[in-house]
Amino acid sequence: MTFRSTCLAFALAALAVPAAAQSFADPRLIDLELAAFLGVAPSEAGRAFTPVDRRLRLEPCAQPLALGWQGARRDSVLVQCPGGWRLYVRVAGQPAAAQASAPMIKRGDAVTVTVRGGGFSVSQSGQALENGASGDWVRIRVGKDTELRAQVLRPGAVVTTL
Repeated sequence: MTFRSTCLAFALAALAVPAAAQSFADPRLIDLELAAFLGVAPSEAGRAFTPVDRRLRLEPCAQPLALGWQGARRDSVLVQCPGGWRLYVRVAGQPAAAQASAPMIKRGDAVTVTVRGGGFSVSQSGQALENGASGDWVRIRVGKDTELRAQVLRPGAVVTTL
């Protein structure tokens, strides 16, 4: 191979990379979702859980992420892109795991219910029908006669997906 053909091959390879490359999921946004799930401020997130590795190249998720506790000890969180990848993120320290098991929502509490779907989210008020700790699924009354199950995010906030 001559010098000119080698340079041409490198130039073609360099041009092919951006065309073949795709955007990746931003690990910082995953960290923000984790912080919301754990009920910590984004500035405290580094102390509450191990940040998602910035070197990961995850496909973008077309649907909202699904987060939930992994295991009975609640020392890690399962982060899933429905129909795609999944990550296990370790929760740092025992205090966070101990706090997670304490009820964040009690029966009769007023809560904000967020319903997430493909590309949208809607929030409205509701009432908790049972106690729940962070990550637990509880029954919620919305309106006079509508009940649904939603996952506890933090005190006064629950979420469900369509």
